[in-house]
Formats: sequence, structure tokens, C-alpha cells
Amino acid sequence: MKPLFSIIVILLVLFSCNSGKTTIKSDSGSKNQVTQKDTIRIANDELEYEILIIEIGFDNWLVTQPPMGHYGLSFLESKNRMFVLEYNNRVYKDRSRKLYEAEINYDSNVSYGLEVNYLLYNYFEYFQQKYKQKL
Repeated sequence: MKPLFSIIVILLVLFSCNSGKTTIKSDSGSKNQVTQKDTIRIANDELEYEILIIEIGFDNWLVTQPPMGHYGLSFLESKNRMFVLEYNNRVYKDRSRKLYEAEINYDSNVSYGLEVNYLLYNYFEYFQQKYKQKL
């Protein structure tokens, strides 16, 4: 089995019917969060988005990080835009797809809310540490 054992699979699937800024609400009734064996899934079926983080060790690493309210939403959005841009550039350049496996669809016109931005930001921090990458 090739080194996919600990390679990331992040899929951020976004569908927006309206143009302009959209807000994704974090109502407990509309959002499902499931954590199983190094997989974190956050989904909102009404707004048709899903983020999957599948990475061995990420769950344990995440609990050692500052809590969700530590960073402001604008800080997280700004960092995520920068990280996603560089990550996606590397997806296109890395033809072997060993480390940069799939493109991340992150639309800066959509407000994903604090939870999604917090998890995505922390995933990028984890990714950089684990694989000794600088995004």
C-alpha cells in the first residue's frame, strides 16, 4: 500500500445557488458532526456543504490547540484563503498526488462560520507540522 496511509483527504464541497455573501448557520438541528477514528465530518444538508478531515492523529492533535473562540472569524477566513490558494496550487503542480491529493473548494464569497473555518485552519497547521510543509 503506497503512502496513502497517512495522506490527507479533505473535501470541501460547496454549492451556492445565490451569488453574493452567504452565511452558514451553526444551528444544532441542521448541522451534524460525527467523529470516528481520525475522521471528522461536519455537514449541513440544507446548505449543501460538507467538510471531511481524514488524517491519522488529527483528532488527538486538535484537542491540544486553542479552543474555537480563541481566533476571530476574520483571522481564520483570511488565513484559510491564503492556505487554500497555496494548497490548490500545489495540487496542480504535484502530478504524483502523493501529498497534495485533492483540490479544496473554498469560496471566499461564502461565510462558512466559525466551526468550519476553525477546523480547516487547524488542519492546515497540523498538515504543515506533520509533513514539514510551509503553505
